[in-house]
Parts: sequence; structure tokens; C-alpha cells
Amino acid sequence: MDGTSNLAIQYDVSAYAPSYSTAPEREHLPAAAPLVMPRQPLGEGGVMSDRTPGASPADIVRRRTILFAATLLLTAVASWEPVRLYAKDGFLPLEVVGLTLFLVLITAISCWFCSAAIGLTLLLTRGDRDELGFAATAPRPTVRTALLMPVYNEDAQASFGRLAQIERSLSRLGATQAFDIFVLSDSTNERVASTEWAAFQTFRLQSNCRVYYRRRRENTARKVGNLADWIRRFGAAYSHMIVLDADSTMAGETILHLVDAMERHPGIGLIQTTPAIVEGKTLYARASQFGVRLYGRVASAGLAWWSGSEASYWGHNAIVRVRAFAECAGLPELPGRKPFGGHILSHDVVEAGLLRRGGWGVHVTPTLSGSYEETPPSLLEFMKRERRWCQGNLQHVALLRAPGLHWMSRFQLIVGLMAYLASPIWLLSLAAGLFIQIQNKPDWGSWWYFLHPEFNPMLWASLLTTGMLLGPKLMGVALVLSRPAERRAFGGVRTLLRSVAAEMALSALTAPIYMIGNTRAVFEILTGKDAGWVSQNRDADGLNLADARVAFRNEFFAGMFFLVSLAMRPDLLLWIWPIFVPMLLAPRIAAWTSSRAAGQKAFNAGLLLTPEERAAMAARPVEPHHGGEVVPMPVRTVNPALMAAE
Repeated sequence: MDGTSNLAIQYDVSAYAPSYSTAPEREHLPAAAPLVMPRQPLGEGGVMSDRTPGASPADIVRRRTILFAATLLLTAVASWEPVRLYAKDGFLPLEVVGLTLFLVLITAISCWFCSAAIGLTLLLTRGDRDELGFAATAPRPTVRTALLMPVYNEDAQASFGRLAQIERSLSRLGATQAFDIFVLSDSTNERVASTEWAAFQTFRLQSNCRVYYRRRRENTARKVGNLADWIRRFGAAYSHMIVLDADSTMAGETILHLVDAMERHPGIGLIQTTPAIVEGKTLYARASQFGVRLYGRVASAGLAWWSGSEASYWGHNAIVRVRAFAECAGLPELPGRKPFGGHILSHDVVEAGLLRRGGWGVHVTPTLSGSYEETPPSLLEFMKRERRWCQGNLQHVALLRAPGLHWMSRFQLIVGLMAYLASPIWLLSLAAGLFIQIQNKPDWGSWWYFLHPEFNPMLWASLLTTGMLLGPKLMGVALVLSRPAERRAFGGVRTLLRSVAAEMALSALTAPIYMIGNTRAVFEILTGKDAGWVSQNRDADGLNLADARVAFRNEFFAGMFFLVSLAMRPDLLLWIWPIFVPMLLAPRIAAWTSSRAAGQKAFNAGLLLTPEERAAMAARPVEPHHGGEVVPMPVRTVNPALMAAE
């Protein structure tokens, strides 16, 4: 696949832009190939298959024992000092509350840290070899695979541009005859639908793959219903489907590797790739893009090692065995009213659990490159998406006891829950620790008293927690530093460390903002507020400061609460300022990081650049002092395994 940006692909839509209301029904589809997809019981009637997926690691019990034992050990070390000190004079009720919250939080963080440590160990000792045994060159497929892109009021030009990248890559490999592309529209905006049809007509004429388009009039069950409708109408004609989001793209080589792995492992129902982030323009997006590129492999390698054939599914950039999915993963509606009842929003992890319940393996591949997605361009857009995902994950509480699920599938549901419950737990833990300290009078006779565990056990707990949160990032840095070719690809040690410092600083600024935003989302959902279904703004540039003050007023008020509390204990400023200062500055931080100009300044300074961007600069240099734009990241990735072998 060449390095052309999807933003550079243009479509002349003028010839296809009549009003949707006056135009005939617009769809272009193949002959029907119906496939039965029954709804699966999540209450009584669910039964675990006695079939064990063939690709499941033989030592998976040992792996999970290592992970959970290490997690418990690290949790005990982190909590020992606070528990010992509070126990000296007997536990007060508030201390019991604070320690309980802290133990829940530190257990989750310890598990994340240990998983990343396992991932780093694996990457250092065995390199980028994957347990699914991807060949150096994947053979041409002998089966038919559908590439499915569901869209909902998206930028049609950008979405079809990404599909064009995939098609060109498959054409270069001579593999287009094995793949059909479907654009499955749920768009409700008539203007957007007209643009989709226009872009489709142009793309269909240019593509060597067979390309189809269908727009649903009724958006029943959202994305889940969109895909289920396709399976029931056309699924029998295809062995596999590769599910894409509107912001997804994949290299042709990656797609061929996925199809080959599915054919070599007939017991696997789904393989989830680990997408890298591309096309970051704002400062917020560029920091996310750099962070995922640098740290993501360590996290996903550990996850793949202990999850085995009971891994999770992220809803896109994955290959799925169509008949297995139809047989096992049809989702019912949850009983009751929204936000907990109705259609399942975070459907992917539930579908993964149902596949495994049916005896099919679900795997994550941590090292197969060539899988990409984009990220929201601003903190505000990210929090909007998080609100919807938060509601979907909280729905999973009702599914934790669903009959027949593998215990690891239940654990994956809990991991998703903790991704959002961690924020209110963290906030309540901080508040409890603060009230405990306010009740204790400081000893002003010792200038260092507030650093000593005897006076401030929560300080040391906070420092250790921060260290474990930064641990996976430092592990990603250590991996790159251990590989000379990757060090050069990131611009050398000095450049790499400057970018790491910038990314960590931005992470520190946004972490307290995430905490308040997710806490608010959890509260609203628990009080019955539905997130709805809104299209994503993937191309924003800048955020008005007045709008930011309105959007982040809760973060500001939370910062004021912590600031006012210092009137009673001003000595706590040392350990509480990293929490309340970002909250007070949340509107300005959100406005600043949402700016493309700020992202351009970082680019011109050589900060937060990925190896792929540096390679693109070398091929097509930009003169920063002439005001050149950010070079789009090429879709063809630099394979870490090849760089490590140099």
C-alpha cells in the first residue's frame, strides 16, 4: 500500500447529489445469501460448549496464575504501609472507607502494571513472534471475505478514501478477487446520505474489488443491528468478515495474514488486531497517537499472553468467522428501560464472550502491524465518546452472571467496568484521604513531617500508585531503547525522551479531567440519563474558550473544592496540587490541546512524531519555516519485527 493520505482522495459528488427524498432507493447489492442468526439467551438457557478452541495455549492456567499472583503481591506491597499505620490506633469509619476504595483501585492498577511487565518481558525475550504463527508472506486467499464498514452520518469522502487505501493495497498484492467491500449506512441525514451515494458511485467504478452499498431506513439496534442485517441477508456467501469503523484502515498484507490465520486455525472465531492511531492533527490527537505507538505493544503483548483464546473484541479492525458469529453472537435486548435496558451498546466484549461460550477461540494479536484507526481530535470529543462507552460498560453489570460464559469472559466484562468505575473510586478515595488528613493536626515543628508516612500514609500510597500508572509507559520506552533500529526510527534517544516527557506531561494534565468527566458520566447513567446515539466529530479544529468553560465547569468546581480544602491544611499542597491545578485549568487545557496550530508547533519542534511520520518526512520533506502542514502518516507501517532484526 502506498503512503497516500486518505484526505488526499477526492470525489466529484456533483453528478450524484440530488435530494435523497426525491431520489429512488439507493442500494447496490449482490444476490442474497441468507444465513440464520438467532438471538442468544443471556438468561436461562445459556450453556457453555464443551469444545476447547484448538489454538488455546497449553499452559494458559500457569500464565493466569502468574498474573494474578503477581497482582496480589503488588497490591499487598502497595497497601501494607497505609493499613499498618491506620491499624495502630484502631480503624476509624472514614479510614475503613478510604482503605477499601484504595484497595479496589490499587488492585486494578496492579493487574494492569503486571500485565504490561509480562508484555515487556515477552517482547524482550522472544521478540515480535506471535503465537498465531503468522508467516513471513501470507498466501493468497482461497475463500471469500467481506470488508464491512458501517457508517453513521460520517464524512463520506474520508470514509471512502480509507476504503480506497485498502483496495489499492489489495490490488498491489493481486488479491482483490477474494474480497468484497460493503458500506453499510445507517445515516439519518439526507445530505450525508446523498454524499455517500455519490462517493460510492465513483469508488465502485475505480475499484478492482466488488463494492456494494446499502442504507437502512430503520436504525434498529444501531451498529449491532446493522451488522446482523448484513449477516442475515448475505452472510452465507462469505467465510469471514473484517469489521471496520468509519475511521479504520488496514494494510493489504495484514488482511491476508488474518485470513490465512483463520484458515490455519479452524477453531478460532475471531482475531482482534491492535490498531495504531493515525492522522492526528491537533495536539491532543498527536499525543494520543504517539503514546499508543510507543506504549501500546507492551500492553497488548501482555494481554494476549494471559487471555489466550478468551480475549476480548473491540468492535473493529478484527476478522470474524461469519458462520460462528451467526451461530453464537446474536444479541438480545436487555430487559428494562434505558440506560440499562434496551440494546447493548458495548456489544463487542459481549459478542466475544458468546463466541467463546459457543466453543470458538477469541484472540488478540499484539504484533501484527498494519492496522489503524483515528482518535477524537479533542478532549471534549473524547469525553463525549467515553460517555456512550461508559453506559455500555455499565450495562454489563447485568451480564456478569449470564449462564454459560467462560470465567475469563466475565473477567473481561469486569475489566471494562473498571475502566469507568475507577474514576469515581479514585475521586472518592482522594476525598476520603483528604478528610482524614484534615482531621489530623500537623506538627509544624518538623518541616518534613508531611513527607513522613507516620503523618501522611496516603501520600506514599499516591506516589506508589502514580509510579505504577507510569510503569507501562516507561516499559514502552525501555523496549524502544533496547532496539537500535527503533531508537533511530523514533529520532534517537534525545528526541525520543523529549517526546516522552511531553506526552507524560499532557497525560498528567488530562488524568484529573478524565476522572471528573467519567465520574459525572457514571453518576448520570446511574440516575437514568441515556447517552443517545450521536455521530462523531472526527475533524474538529480548536475549541472556543467560552464553550470550554461551559463544557468543563464540573472539573473547575471540583478543583475549587480541593483548593478550598487547603485552607484547613495548607501543608497538603505538595501532594494535592497535581490533582486540583489541572481541574482549575481544564477549560484552557481542553481549548489548547484541541488546536491544530498547537499540534503543528509540536510537529515543527520534532515532538510526538511516530516512526512512520519520520519516514514520510524523509520521503517528502516539509519546510516548517514555510508553514508546511503535518505530513500524513502513511498507511504502510514500519514493521517492528523487521527493524529489530536489522
